[in-house]
Amino acid sequence: MKTSAIPLEAAVRGTLDRVDAPAEDRADIAWACAWLEACGYPGVKMLVEALRDERCYTPLVRDALGLDLNEVSCALLAPRLMREIAGAGRVFLRNVRHGLYLLPFTVRAGIGIGCPVDPAFAIGGERTGNPYAEKLAAAECNGIVVDDESWRLLQVA
Repeated sequence: MKTSAIPLEAAVRGTLDRVDAPAEDRADIAWACAWLEACGYPGVKMLVEALRDERCYTPLVRDALGLDLNEVSCALLAPRLMREIAGAGRVFLRNVRHGLYLLPFTVRAGIGIGCPVDPAFAIGGERTGNPYAEKLAAAECNGIVVDDESWRLLQVA
């Protein structure tokens, strides 16, 4: 299915409303989902998987090793994680599920992410801009292609 960011975000927000996701996180999760899809990542598919998980949330309590996310999806935790990092600083994450959902937030905040997330992303040299700007601009002009089955599952989640 071909769409654009605004209707995609609206559809995701509608689903998040139905499943009673935290109200303060819904807009950010929807934005991140559309951002990922615009960059060619399966944001909708990961979100649908997260919504089907038994556990959708976990306490964010730091220990000596960082944060144990207990395999709870970052599709739903990313906004909370970013608030935690903004307040308490850098943290190491364990037992991460759908860690790719952190990427839009780290790019927006201009902070590093300590794992390889995109094999097409060059390592080294000086970063002078947003490496995803070209993909986002192309999606704005040409639309966002969302996997049909993932789109269908989002509607019934």
